[in-house]
Amino acid sequence: MESIEITGGSGLDRKVALTVALLASFMGVCKIKDDNIVQAMQQAQADKIDHWAFYQARNLRQEQAHTTLLQLRLAAAARPAGEQAGYAAAIGELEKLEAGQAKKKDEVVAQARQDQATYDALNYRDDQFDLSDAALALALSLLAVTALTRQRWLYMAALVPTVVGVFYGVAGLCGLPFHPSWLTGLLS
Repeated sequence: MESIEITGGSGLDRKVALTVALLASFMGVCKIKDDNIVQAMQQAQADKIDHWAFYQARNLRQEQAHTTLLQLRLAAAARPAGEQAGYAAAIGELEKLEAGQAKKKDEVVAQARQDQATYDALNYRDDQFDLSDAALALALSLLAVTALTRQRWLYMAALVPTVVGVFYGVAGLCGLPFHPSWLTGLLS
């Protein structure tokens, strides 16, 4: 059986190992928060779809009430005066129904628009975590190559995406208003 001989190791190896361990831990925390945000985005999207579907149902109810109301008004005009009271009562009920559906439609539209605003706000933070994830993955790759090649300049180069990744991860965790709009626009 062969054994692997571990020599004293260099300071660079220790720096790489420590950096990888810290980044992996930070990425884990960011991943939990990002997953929670994605779940909230999915819920907001589902709520928006439900609200727009409910809007359509309210719209159909309002249109059906309106059509029936028109038919009753036309029918009432051709009926004798003794039957007008019954038509007037039915027309009054349908007018209330039509007005109620119009009001409820407006409420549902407001809810659907709020759902979209919630989704957009969550997506803003999700983009921060996505950029953090990508930058830290690049940093980890550079650190792996650094461990193999033991090139100090490569370690320094790995710190650039590390700083970017940590910056956007902290921005996402703290809800800071830093957004990589130019980059998300480029990548989407």
